[in-house]
Amino acid sequence: MNEERSRFVVDASVGIKLFVEEPLSDQAHALFTKLTKDPPAELYVPDLFYIECTNILLKYMRRFGRSLEDSQADLADLKTLALKTVSTAELMEDAILLASQKHLTAYDACYAVLARQLNIPLITADKPMAQAVEWAVWLGDFE
Repeated sequence: MNEERSRFVVDASVGIKLFVEEPLSDQAHALFTKLTKDPPAELYVPDLFYIECTNILLKYMRRFGRSLEDSQADLADLKTLALKTVSTAELMEDAILLASQKHLTAYDACYAVLARQLNIPLITADKPMAQAVEWAVWLGDFE
């Protein structure tokens, strides 16, 4: 018997943990493993997710000497994930409103707005964001 399909919005703070060993990386791997379950989970991201992950890998290259080759390989793997992408053009007007209300960046607000529009939780490893947005779940509390 198939269980109900899991649906979440995930932000770059969660996605990057698939490629860089950080606190909560095990939880991120468990979440993304749901993409291979029957039925597979549906994980949604605004299109800025990819460039945010790219920027985080770039920071690891500059600060910690991570290799360009490893970062490029990780980006190639990131593109293969079965994520459902939504254009930020569909989110930006609500994002600026939410960002101004909750003192978020416009980037973070895009994830929160997408989750609200889809009426599903946002999973984030950013604890202040999880506390600011009622429909967000901190990755450390995710089961």
